[in-house]
Amino acid sequence: MSKISYYFLLPILYLIALLPFRMLYLLSDLLFVLLYYVIRYRRDLVQLQLADSFPERDQAEIQRLARKFYRYLTDLGLETLKTLTISPAAIKDRVAFDTAGVFRKYYKEDKSIIVAMGHFGNWEWAGARFAVDPIHPLSIIYRPLKSKQYDGLVHHMRSRLGNGLYPMKTAMRSILANRKKVDATAFIADQSPVPEHAHWVSFLHRETAFFAGMSKISKHLGYPIVYVGTVRKGRGHYEVIAETLVEDPTTISEHEITRLFAQRLESDIKSQPDIWLWSHRRWKHKRNKEHLS
Repeated sequence: MSKISYYFLLPILYLIALLPFRMLYLLSDLLFVLLYYVIRYRRDLVQLQLADSFPERDQAEIQRLARKFYRYLTDLGLETLKTLTISPAAIKDRVAFDTAGVFRKYYKEDKSIIVAMGHFGNWEWAGARFAVDPIHPLSIIYRPLKSKQYDGLVHHMRSRLGNGLYPMKTAMRSILANRKKVDATAFIADQSPVPEHAHWVSFLHRETAFFAGMSKISKHLGYPIVYVGTVRKGRGHYEVIAETLVEDPTTISEHEITRLFAQRLESDIKSQPDIWLWSHRRWKHKRNKEHLS
């Protein structure tokens, strides 16, 4: 997008981010109608992926689930914008973090950790919650946007409360540079990768490609892996669930690490299917004989 469009939209985005929560969710209700009924944004894709993932549900159930997802998607989008202005006190009020003891345990042992997350719940608010009550300093691996202006905005949004960011291409170099520090590095590890370099595992009833980077880096460094899920407790309220996924990744294969992550994420998705990112083209790649893990 052009610089002109960015500077035109920027004050509008901030005005939305400054709305009180009640008005924010009224706007979300309007956007849901527009997105689902008028624009019909990726409705066929969402329903197809839901049907393939939950073959035991009939068409009426899949349609109801799709509508719930779109209601959540507009909430998620506006909550993400709200991250531009939300206060530390509001984050603490809206995102519970009663499982922080997992992080304290490793910090007391002077161990850096890998945080494995999916696009489940409000992952942006989960990151913000870590920042306002830091145990390990947290850096998040991300894919920079093509637009420098919008990339700068997203960078500011994710780092304004204290988190760091590592661009995906230089993540390994950055992690190694900080190896003497006790810190945490977060991977949003359920995106669709280039199939030639992926780990293929069973996920929601089909073979699915996962990025190998999280498992490669954790195994190379020997850092414990902590799985983090963001459970929705009510509109605008979440709970961060953290648990050890792999205590010592040097003892198992990279592929097994990926399989364990996919299995744990699938469990969360089945418990609250409407808050995973179904509008993402998750199964655009198919495995063939050359794509061996």
